[in-house]
Amino acid sequence: MYSAETHKDLLLNLNPAQKAAVLATDGPLLIVAGAGAGKTKTLTHRIGHIIEGGVPGGAILAITFTNKAAKEMRERVFSLLGVGGDGSHIGYRRDLPFIGTFHGLGISILREKGTAIGIPRSASILAQDESLKLIKLSMLKAGIDPKQFEPRKIQGLISRHKGNLGTPETIESTTNNRYLAQTLKRVFVLYEDALRNANVLDFDDLLEKTVKLLESHEDILRYYQTQWQYIHVDEYQDTNQVQYQLVKLLSGEKKNICVVGDSDQNIYSWRGASIANILNFEEDYPGARVILLEQNYRSTQNILSAANGVIAKNTMRKIKNLFTENVKGEQLSLFAGYDETDEARFVAMRIAALCSGGAHPSDIAVLYRTNFQSRVLEEALLFAGIPYQVLGVRFYERKEVKDVLAYLKASQNPNSPFDLERIINIPARGVGKVTLAKILAGNTEKLPAAMREKIAKFYALLDRIKLAGTTMKPSQLIAYIIKETGIESMLADGDEEDTERLANVRELVSVATRYDVFDGEEGIEQFLADVALESDQDTMKGETDAVRLMTIHASKGLEFPNVFITGMEQDLFPSRRSQDESKDQSEREEERRLFYVALTRAANKVFLTYASFRTIFGSRTVNIPSEFLNDIDAGLLMNESREGDVFVNENGVKDGKRVSLLGWDDDNDDVVYI
Repeated sequence: MYSAETHKDLLLNLNPAQKAAVLATDGPLLIVAGAGAGKTKTLTHRIGHIIEGGVPGGAILAITFTNKAAKEMRERVFSLLGVGGDGSHIGYRRDLPFIGTFHGLGISILREKGTAIGIPRSASILAQDESLKLIKLSMLKAGIDPKQFEPRKIQGLISRHKGNLGTPETIESTTNNRYLAQTLKRVFVLYEDALRNANVLDFDDLLEKTVKLLESHEDILRYYQTQWQYIHVDEYQDTNQVQYQLVKLLSGEKKNICVVGDSDQNIYSWRGASIANILNFEEDYPGARVILLEQNYRSTQNILSAANGVIAKNTMRKIKNLFTENVKGEQLSLFAGYDETDEARFVAMRIAALCSGGAHPSDIAVLYRTNFQSRVLEEALLFAGIPYQVLGVRFYERKEVKDVLAYLKASQNPNSPFDLERIINIPARGVGKVTLAKILAGNTEKLPAAMREKIAKFYALLDRIKLAGTTMKPSQLIAYIIKETGIESMLADGDEEDTERLANVRELVSVATRYDVFDGEEGIEQFLADVALESDQDTMKGETDAVRLMTIHASKGLEFPNVFITGMEQDLFPSRRSQDESKDQSEREEERRLFYVALTRAANKVFLTYASFRTIFGSRTVNIPSEFLNDIDAGLLMNESREGDVFVNENGVKDGKRVSLLGWDDDNDDVVYI
């Protein structure tokens, strides 16, 4: 499996710091990896080196945060091992490293050993909107007015508490507001009861319940410590308390743990990520070795100089200084728009100029601090005829796709009220709210005979789907569900939109073919788990030639030749909330880390834009430029105007002539050149 040629090449093309990290195999290791410093290459070659030294592949665990990152790591490791692809054509094997997300690891452990704490293998995973429904029901049961406490906020607080390994009993000691604490505790208890009764898990359970399983069953903990002798954790700066504890438990006494991260890219404190985990690594693991990866392979030196200048103002960090052997590159462009419309038109025109100069739309990303900023940007790109994609419009969130998945999940777990409620009338069966309530309460005997017959047929359909799943491959089962439930005929007889919906559910069959390699019902379990764990970045179609629009948070881990960072205004970026003196130092510094992340997404060119006036929530605000702009050396910036020269290629030439933008043709909504 592991060729001699691979052995020979393993340490080639690594810089000295990367090579040192690959060779440091035993004991705790912290790799401080700057943006674009080749951390994935270092990790994968380190795994290959460990296997080369005689360690079985199955003794290695590598975990990260997104499916996209896990897939890339699997592809690289399995290529080194001679497996080819990402290994998906052979399923998961004990002789290969386990490479996946934190939540994927939790699912795997709970599926294998969860019965020890009362979690059956058939337990479903709740989507966020389904979890929110359950929160609302729990609030109603507790007699809490959703107008007084916003359900989504309650959901977030409970999620944060679970991420800190809290219980209903610990809420009062960790919540300053006593009334809020009492309210949260009542809802939390009812919510946990509802999850248990429905045989479902929310996202936080996948990690919290895993940690509780390992802490309460020493034999199971020893089993996994013995199985995974070398542990690798990517993006360690983004770990929260439960992820930190999970890693610490698995590392055991040997502590052969390698974590890779960058304190300068810690931007998720709002969802529980603790920068202290990476800053305190050497205290947690005495004798740990620390290696800095500072050579950047992505960006020009001008971009890195700007990023270094910005982040140097922060004090809570592992100090490093990015450098590159790449060209010095262009200055960063700065544009001051009159208002958000003017700003958006500038962005559209510069994108049009870049594309005229040979850039592909997919080479360009437009980033913003908050989602509301995307609307005017979308309008400008639409008017200019520039193709774009907004990150986060998920295939699996489409109604018709969710309907098919709900049939599949309900067949596996008939106790799930969310899936039953979703599909009981798809296609229409004439089941009203009162009837549904009786069904969910198990009082079907009180229904009229005709309705009881309909419900009996519905449950018989679920039984047939479950039985089919024992013999059919996942793709065959999805096709069976589409046909047997009547969804196919319902959509086939509809309008043009229904035709598109039918194409979407048929696409689900194509997706499911990836899981046909698994044995028995394991393919269905893995398919449903991966669907549940899909992230926004998984929706970004690599083959689509379109400009990407996304929040800066969503852009983390991605890179583009050209990046526009919009809304560079004080109180928008940095946000007003982040400047509150009551916030702790790490939270106040996080906005600066966010800007650092935005800058380091770019390889060749950065455009910074802001608007002097902006309408927010119906009110027109007067803005001053972001304080972050003052942290960039003036020599690295070039002020632009909408009427200025546009250098459409590196020589400033288009078709033998220098071109200028006259501006925006309001009659035709187009960009005008001369």
